[in-house]
This record gives sequence, C-alpha cells and structure tokens, in this order.
Amino acid sequence: MALELRHLRYLLAVADHGNFTRAAEDLHISQPTLSQQIKQLERTLGEQLLDRTGRAVRLTDAGETYAHHARRALRDLAAAERALHDVKDLSRGHLRLAVTPTFTAYLIGPLIADFHARHPGIALTIREMSQERIEPALLADDLDLGIAFAGTHLPGIQATALFTETLSLVTGAHHADAAQDRPLPVRDAARLPLALLSGDFATRAHLDAYFARHRVSPRIAVEGNSIQALTEIVQRTPLATVLPDALTHDHPHLTPTPLDPAIPARTVTLLRRADAYRSAAAHAFTRLTHDLVRSRAYAPAVVDPRAPTH
Repeated sequence: MALELRHLRYLLAVADHGNFTRAAEDLHISQPTLSQQIKQLERTLGEQLLDRTGRAVRLTDAGETYAHHARRALRDLAAAERALHDVKDLSRGHLRLAVTPTFTAYLIGPLIADFHARHPGIALTIREMSQERIEPALLADDLDLGIAFAGTHLPGIQATALFTETLSLVTGAHHADAAQDRPLPVRDAARLPLALLSGDFATRAHLDAYFARHRVSPRIAVEGNSIQALTEIVQRTPLATVLPDALTHDHPHLTPTPLDPAIPARTVTLLRRADAYRSAAAHAFTRLTHDLVRSRAYAPAVVDPRAPTH
C-alpha cells in the first residue's frame, strides 16, 4: 500500500479522540473503513501504532514517534501550500492573528482598520485567547502572529517588543476621585469599591500580586470577564476599575488616576514561531503594527526579562 496523506490524518484523528467512533465521525467516514485503513498503515510500516486493549485507544511507543513526525509533516505541507498561494503584491492572502483580551479593547480596532484599508484583499482571522494558548498554537502552525506580553516564552517562540503598557485606576468623569492632581496612594484606592476583571484574566493576577505586594485588600464589588462591561459600569456608578492607560486616551468619559506606588508596567510583544514561513501578509502586518505604535505615541518598549506573561 502506498502511503497517502489521508493515512496520516486518520492516525492522528484516532490518537486525538482516543476512540475510533468519534474519529470516524470527525473524518466523515465509516468506522470499519477507518479501522481497515489504520491496519493497512500498520502492516505497511511493520509496526503496531495503536494500543486497542484499553477503554481508550492509545498510541504505542512506535505510534508516538510516528505521530510526532506525521504532525510535523502535515504542518510543513500546510505551510508550503500557503507559500504557493502567497501573493507578494498583497492583492490576496490570509493572515491568522491571536491577541490576549486586553488588546481587543484598544489596539485591535485601529490596527485592523488601517491594515484592511491598505490591503483589502487580505482575509483576516482574529482570535482572542490567553497567552498560554497563543504560544502552543503558533508552534502548531495554527496561527501566524500573536500579540501578548513579554516574559518567559516557550522554546521556538520569537518575541519582538512593541511598546510598554501602563495601568491606572479608572473612574467615570463624575467620580469624586476623577480629577486627582497627584497619584492616589494604593491604600486609598483599596478603600474604593472596585469592578475588576475576573480571575480568568492574567491582568487580574497582575493586579492581585500588586495589591498583595503592598499588603492591601481591595474592595471588589463586581467581577466581570469583559473590559467593555467594566467601562460601562464605571461610567454609570461610583465604582472604579483598573485599565490600560492607552484605553482611556480616546475615551472622554473615563478618567485615569495613577496609583502610588505605580502598578508595574508590562511590555507588549508581537509573537511568531521562530522557524515559520513568513508570508507577505505577515510581513505587512508586522510593519504596520510598528508604524501604528509609533504614530499613536505608545510608551517605548522596555523589556524586563523577569516580567510575567500576563
């Protein structure tokens, strides 16, 4: 039997699902056909690739080795196909981008608007996810680029510093503390009722660590998983929140007040797989990102290698 790409996909589907029935459903083929194809693959290779004796189907040691190379082969083939379809004049193409949730509130809007205006033929796929998911997706070739924070990155991830993100206490314009001429002591801020992002956000861990470092316990009245919801809340209530300063620059109804001591800044980075094929679209997006950062006068990036990846 001559090996074909479908045999690699069949094996990986069974390995991912741990079950022939679910794998067959995902592949839209019958279970007997799938089982027969896998057995043919094993006979051709002269090795048992799957352990079928337990409740779940598992890769054998030989299967693990073969599956590792099969995944890499399929990933490289997909990259080769994208390279063939890549058009240098940017009249068409596709870019897959992921960002951590913070950036959907203030960075992605102007960035995508500018990119689409310059290159309307490029199709964009944008996903919001945590940095813990972005980096593995880049390594698996599920993404072309990611925007997240500097820190300790997975092997094979290349991070390019963009700018430094600073955070402040944010209130509505009507709030009693909205017009502070000087930084607000952290202990005074901790007495205010706060609306903060939930523990699902790394930004919340960043804030919790800040408050703990200064031995204060904030009054958390509201927790949410949407930055937009928090901005609406603080505009209409006496509650305060903590948000990036860049978000408040274009928001006339939000007033930032720095804290004393200041909340530690974080370096924003553009992430990519170090050995990945870089399409014309990826090159154009990278250039545009750096141009936008300069034009909007974001704080210059200062990378602290000890900084957490929040």
